[in-house]
Amino acid sequence: MSIDRKLLEILVCPITKQPVSILPEPKLTILNEKIEKAEVSNHGGVVLTEPLSQALITRNGGVIYPINQNIPVMLEDESIDTVQLGDW
Repeated sequence: MSIDRKLLEILVCPITKQPVSILPEPKLTILNEKIEKAEVSNHGGVVLTEPLSQALITRNGGVIYPINQNIPVMLEDESIDTVQLGDW
């Protein structure tokens, strides 16, 4: 099951106010590899240890939001800044 398309159309990043879209599978794979190596932390400063099954990304590719059980977690502290991912 995936996130409702109508919901996806109205969601925007609470930080940048940009629209979001589903993080493509190749990028999700790279992100999860970095999470496995404990190289990713969220804006709250917590190092992520569990891989993401789905995520949203802002239009400019700067911020990622996890999706847990088909519910987007659009909280600033839970967001992931893509700058830490380097040239991914």
